[in-house]
Amino acid sequence: MTSGTLGPPVRPVPRGLAAAGVGAGPFFLVAGLVQGLARDGFDFGRNALSQLGLGALGWVQVAVFLLTGPLVVGGAVAVRRALGGGPGGTWGPRLIGAFGISFVVAGVFRADPGAGFPAGAPEERVASLSAHGTVHMLAGTVGYLALCAAFLVLARHFAARRRRGWAFAARLLPAGVLAGVAASAATVAAFTAGAGLGLLGLSVLTARLTWPDPRRRPYADSRRNRTRTRTERQESLV
Repeated sequence: MTSGTLGPPVRPVPRGLAAAGVGAGPFFLVAGLVQGLARDGFDFGRNALSQLGLGALGWVQVAVFLLTGPLVVGGAVAVRRALGGGPGGTWGPRLIGAFGISFVVAGVFRADPGAGFPAGAPEERVASLSAHGTVHMLAGTVGYLALCAAFLVLARHFAARRRRGWAFAARLLPAGVLAGVAASAATVAAFTAGAGLGLLGLSVLTARLTWPDPRRRPYADSRRNRTRTRTERQESLV
């Protein structure tokens, strides 16, 4: 038997990266909530959090985008360490990393003004996007699609470990996110709720995967133990 049969060993999960991944979603949402309440003219029912990046204080939300991205990417590295060579250990972290990169792109290319924000903007919602507004929207679309795909990949990981509750939750999260996106035509608040659900769901799953759990064994170790058990049984029959 070779070590390749057992899969690569699981490396220790850096606590700082795990904490970064867990804190990314709450950080982004709390920052948006505080700014939305503090800035004149912002309406959570009409304006997206992305529009906080506009106006004299827009630099604050831009900084939030640029900080959230690396935090999510750090969490992706932590998840990769935690999963090792187990199910979902390759594409789950990659998709989470793509989601993190989308925040950086969205921070560089700002959303368009509209729906009365910032002050002086047309009262109507944005009818046609500018070049930077288009890139901003595409970054968000691709990022959240990557996040939904990551949830489904992580569901496979949980299912392989027979954690059916967590697998069900991971499969349910994309439905909630996409429902919010679909309802955004009626109200921007629906999109904010769907996006927030995705961010908080990612934080919870990252915590579950990366924080120490004495009842959980690394995938490679559990696989190695099963292989040893089969070998011992075969030897006892000889």
